Amino acid sequence: MSIEIKSPTFPESVADGTIANWLKKEGESVAQDEVIAEIETDKVVLEVLAQSDGVISKILKSEGETVISSEVIGEYEEGDVPVDEKQEEPQEKDTVKSESIVSPKEEKKKSGPAVKKILAEKNLDPSEVKPSGKGNRLTKADVINHIAAKDNESVVEKVSDHQVGDRPQKRVPMSRLRSTIADRLVSVKQNTAMLTTFNEVDMLPIKELRSKYGAEFEKEHEVKLGFMGFFVIAAVQALKKFPVVNASIDGSDIVYHGFQDIGVAVSTERGLVVPVIKDADTKSLPEIEKSILEYSEKARNGKLSIDEMQGGTFTISNGGVFGSLLSTPILNAPQTAILGMHSIQDRPVAINGEVCVRPMMYLAMSYDHRLLDGREAVTFLVSIKEQLESPERLLLNL
Repeated sequence: MSIEIKSPTFPESVADGTIANWLKKEGESVAQDEVIAEIETDKVVLEVLAQSDGVISKILKSEGETVISSEVIGEYEEGDVPVDEKQEEPQEKDTVKSESIVSPKEEKKKSGPAVKKILAEKNLDPSEVKPSGKGNRLTKADVINHIAAKDNESVVEKVSDHQVGDRPQKRVPMSRLRSTIADRLVSVKQNTAMLTTFNEVDMLPIKELRSKYGAEFEKEHEVKLGFMGFFVIAAVQALKKFPVVNASIDGSDIVYHGFQDIGVAVSTERGLVVPVIKDADTKSLPEIEKSILEYSEKARNGKLSIDEMQGGTFTISNGGVFGSLLSTPILNAPQTAILGMHSIQDRPVAINGEVCVRPMMYLAMSYDHRLLDGREAVTFLVSIKEQLESPERLLLNL
């Protein structure tokens, strides 16, 4: 029985996608729920799964072609997967005489059929890919991340078909995500009156809290006590005091949001993505830290869903993890403001008439001057600074 292979149903915010990879070719068999293809949209990579066992009979949309929601991209004949393929992994285990003779390199080769297919197509040595799965097992995300890193290196290292004098160069098309990021950034610069205000915060109180209670916090909640959680809570409290910072412009209207959904910018090999902590005002510090960790792992493995990146009323970006001392973050439209965190550095500061060395961090808040005046933006940033320098304010909601 012939069954159509369709692209996933895209949300309303996604118009179309691009076939990124076909993990199966015509004539190859597939097992139920096995990944057949991957479709890259402006926001995420979506997987196309097999509805049942069968054999790929026809590919209608090649890699690089554009597809719309629920469009037919191929066909496969329903039927049982050949026994030899189904038993491929058990057979491997049966043929191993002794676990003691399995080398680390061979151990890394243990993987599912989708992973083996990508390794074969890309002619990759499994020992070169760092595994993260259980039992030193390679996952599909491991291989995809390895290929992405290798492609980034090849842009610089490989000789292009075109030469500029005797110097090589390579021309590659932008990915959909990178192209979308570029368009959004240019649009923000052109369509907003963006301005940035700066301040600095003494991080000693937060560092002392982490030093004193960090181990106990991790033992109790099974997540590390980081800096970002404090910033999210401080931002939520400040947004409640200054609801206009939590608002957005829609045409000639100002939309005031009665909730605080905080976006946390995460850098990945594919580009910058911003998963959103929904209803951050109702979450505790441990819940926020767990959400940040979960979203960061999903982002780096390409597993974020579109719903997890939609919305958001305020964004926090941490350039400090890369060593940035000071920067001017760009607004995440249609939001009104974005907070930039930076590196913590020991600097001499005057405290009560004396010079002391303290761990200081520069803060930068970019805002849309069409909606926010300087007074509101500055006092909002000062509110965040005061809460971080006196963490008891976070508990007392001051």
